Amino acid sequence: MLNADLHVHSWRSVDSYMSYDQLIKACQTKGIDCIGLSDHGTTRGARDLARIAPFKVIVCEEIMTPYGEIMGMFLNEDIPNNISVEDTIRRIREQNGLVCIPHPFDRVRPSAFRNLKKLESIMDEVDIIEVFNSRSLYPGIGKKSIELAQRFHKVMSAGSDAHSPAEIGYVHIAMEDFNNNTEFLDSLSKAKIDGRKSNVLLHLVSTTARLRKRSNREE
Repeated sequence: MLNADLHVHSWRSVDSYMSYDQLIKACQTKGIDCIGLSDHGTTRGARDLARIAPFKVIVCEEIMTPYGEIMGMFLNEDIPNNISVEDTIRRIREQNGLVCIPHPFDRVRPSAFRNLKKLESIMDEVDIIEVFNSRSLYPGIGKKSIELAQRFHKVMSAGSDAHSPAEIGYVHIAMEDFNNNTEFLDSLSKAKIDGRKSNVLLHLVSTTARLRKRSNREE
């Protein structure tokens, strides 16, 4: 049995400074032995970590589209930001990856996929909907996400959305071990999700990281 957190970031994300060593140590301390490393706009961190981590690492990427972020899972290479929803899904499929919608309907973060009509139009191509995200603090988001997943018979997922070591393990998904994406989907469909919300002050970690990295680029 695995204890998974399927939405985590590393220093490769524009809004995180979490090193690979910090990430590994936090996972080991908190009993997480499977993560979905889903940096913004790159798979580099996940591919690097998968080579050195003593636990399962699913190579993911949060890809920004004109309607909001889509997460590709089980990827082999980067998919560029700011292409259409349809092209994003096509490129995920070309890598035999899975299509996940992270933190849908979140009213606070501008990266969230909130357009219900557009979401409904692509549901045939979606594999997974994230129904719990520790950083989604607005009441009712989880319920709305669950209702969407149930209506379209989609597998449900969850993640801490950790950008710092302290947030690792805010979500625990108890699921059977797997060897490929097909087995993963089957295991996740029967998994038990347990999660808690993060403190809003922890969001300052990612905000500060984003501002510092932007300032360094401009210098």
